[in-house]
Amino acid sequence: MGIKKGIRFITLKSVGQYINFLSYVRPQKAVELSYALFSQPRIGRLQKETLPKILKNTETETFHHNEHHFQTYIWKGNETKILLVHGWESNASRWKKTLPHLQKSGSTIIAIDAPAHGQSSGKEFNVPLYAEFINKAVEKYQPEIIIGHSIGGAACVYHQYLFPNTSINKMVILGAPSELKTLIDNYISMLSLNTKMLSLLESKFMKRFNFKLEDFSGQRFASEFNVAGLIAHDTSDKIVAFEEGKKIASHWKNSQFIETEGLGHGMHDDELYEKVLEFLFSESSKGSGLLSR
Repeated sequence: MGIKKGIRFITLKSVGQYINFLSYVRPQKAVELSYALFSQPRIGRLQKETLPKILKNTETETFHHNEHHFQTYIWKGNETKILLVHGWESNASRWKKTLPHLQKSGSTIIAIDAPAHGQSSGKEFNVPLYAEFINKAVEKYQPEIIIGHSIGGAACVYHQYLFPNTSINKMVILGAPSELKTLIDNYISMLSLNTKMLSLLESKFMKRFNFKLEDFSGQRFASEFNVAGLIAHDTSDKIVAFEEGKKIASHWKNSQFIETEGLGHGMHDDELYEKVLEFLFSESSKGSGLLSR
């Protein structure tokens, strides 16, 4: 274990011990602190003055949604539109390596900044709010294709479950988690939280979002899909287990699964992107109506 990893391990352990202690003396404070640590990204913000080069020459649009605002970036092309949805502690610039491949198709490409990421507002990230942002963007731009990475992929899956009848008819999901319960279990074991904290967090999610942890399941949502899907996951992904991607694919009737090796969680790979393009634009895919809209 390196020095940095060692320090992080000690810090996580001491934070976990503090939360466990609070769970007995001030349970409400314990659950607020543990939820904040789970839902508040530490990196991924963007400043307008120092935008990454990839986002500078784009058309931008700021949407307002209740008390929130979120940012989109547009690379103009033809009538076919692709919406890109990034993951945790990231932002729209993460698509830098993906863009040249997608632009070969001539499509108009739109990337979104998640809640509490990029130039979007807020301190807290959660999938239900991200799905609402996605829906506003889908209503406005009418994309036929949506591509999501990591928790952004999970948000795309949840969005499709909530809003099955939109302009979207093809989805690409890269390195995405399926089960919220698995994410929470991993978080609890990372901080060595006690069983009391698990039940406190479970009731927090119930109160906040009106669902049980086990009900928030990508494989369950995908079982109701009619759109075509491509799910890709890497066997060496250390952030989101390979099994998670397989779970989503196993219940999605009109889908194909690609197993990659050695790409890790980022999933950037020329060969993979060529397969994505083939899925989206090959002759055999035209029957889905994607290019005949």
